[in-house]
Amino acid sequence: MSTQGVNDTRTKLLVYLIKVPVKLTEVGYKVRLSFLDLFLCFCFQAPAYHLILEGILILWIIRLLFSKTYKLQERSDLTLKEKEELIEEWQPEPLVPPVPKDHPALNYNIVSGPPTHIITVNGKECINFASFNFLGLLDNEKVKSAAQASLKKYGVGTCGPRGFYGTFDVHLELEERLAKFMRTEEAIIYSYGFATIASAIPAYSKRGDIVFVDEAACFAIQKGLQASRSNIKLFKHNDMADLERLLKEQETEDQKNPRKARVTRRFIVVEGLYMNTGDICPLPELIKLKYKYKVRIFLEESLSFGVLGEHGRGITEHFGINIDDIDLISANMENSLASIGGFCCGRSFIIDHQRLSGQGYCFSASLPPLLAAAAIEALNIMEDNPDIFQTLRAKCEHIHKALQGISGLKVVGESFSPALHLQLEESCGSRENDVKLLKRVVDYCMNSGVALTQACYLEKEEKCLPPPSIRVVITVEQTEQELDKAASLLKEAAQSVLN
Repeated sequence: MSTQGVNDTRTKLLVYLIKVPVKLTEVGYKVRLSFLDLFLCFCFQAPAYHLILEGILILWIIRLLFSKTYKLQERSDLTLKEKEELIEEWQPEPLVPPVPKDHPALNYNIVSGPPTHIITVNGKECINFASFNFLGLLDNEKVKSAAQASLKKYGVGTCGPRGFYGTFDVHLELEERLAKFMRTEEAIIYSYGFATIASAIPAYSKRGDIVFVDEAACFAIQKGLQASRSNIKLFKHNDMADLERLLKEQETEDQKNPRKARVTRRFIVVEGLYMNTGDICPLPELIKLKYKYKVRIFLEESLSFGVLGEHGRGITEHFGINIDDIDLISANMENSLASIGGFCCGRSFIIDHQRLSGQGYCFSASLPPLLAAAAIEALNIMEDNPDIFQTLRAKCEHIHKALQGISGLKVVGESFSPALHLQLEESCGSRENDVKLLKRVVDYCMNSGVALTQACYLEKEEKCLPPPSIRVVITVEQTEQELDKAASLLKEAAQSVLN
């Protein structure tokens, strides 16, 4: 029988069955269509796969109805004495891991007096090679006078974020001055240096976006990346070939899924001068990669602002690069400006977005006016004395050369970096032993009148933990004699401790 014939038969049967009620004239009464009749009727019409699925479901329901149920084993109640014994034996997990009493974080040095180039530590007067007071403005009389005048006018703090009566006229003046100094359209200030880049990154980069970041990036950048929940891709420190390899791989992935690629933003995050290494970023090569692969660049300049360039504008001025080629620049005001807080600068539409999304800006009390006034006066000094940057550079190069050839130690960082690192040429076998050995070098110098510090890291949270090192910080206030004394003392300490 043909398919058409089967369908016609089914249709006729269906019409016959649904004529309700059916008259049985021979018997003399009426019989209504039963449920079984209807079910059989629809079975003729339903496709085979539908019947199979329904059959499986019916069997599964029957199995559930007749399957054996299990009851939890009843447990007898404990006596009061047994409960008390169990409670007494129970010990909670420690809230934090145990920390030894001799941990450096628990045994800090105490400073009394201003941390200028001569600092009093633990009651001992030393030459300061530890504080990031690059331009020596921390104890500058003009800066202190501006802060004192602001203190009398506005009081100590602000007690509110910028959006809730925390915006003072001095904040707007500082933002205007920073934008003018950096030659950008607009600037925004934060009340905490660490929170600046840590707030700026997640304000733009979100879940699903891709961030290419140097593995030597500072901890503030790392926390910003963590808050963004973006897809993080680390490239080897200052290795542009490795970065381009990652960019090419991403380009290939984008070609496979162009729809996703259209809504995915891509960023490169780097530092001008790296805090953890003292190395300079190869910015000209980065700019080429930016336009070749269509990515955005975020530049963190806390160490290079007020240091590099003829007028201290940072790495863009150092390399002669148009600042508009950088999508966002951030820096703290805690180094060269000798104040507190940080700032971001760039085009107006980029900066305005942070006023809506920058966590540190929206939810923290604004910068105390006295610190904003101090930063403005520091900018005045930088603009009026451009020779100060050449002076700093010359002193950096002087000590960089003097520190060469120390037995057991190697110098890490550019010759013009105001923060250098001294690392062990050979490890003692463990990081803990290396840290203790370098601490003995620092203590030796401290006892002889030179204040140094070890670079400290949150070892369990760093993405790429740098090796232990002694950090040497140079300022314009240090004389050549003091620089030579520090270098000589470090050689003497290395000879005594390491050999």
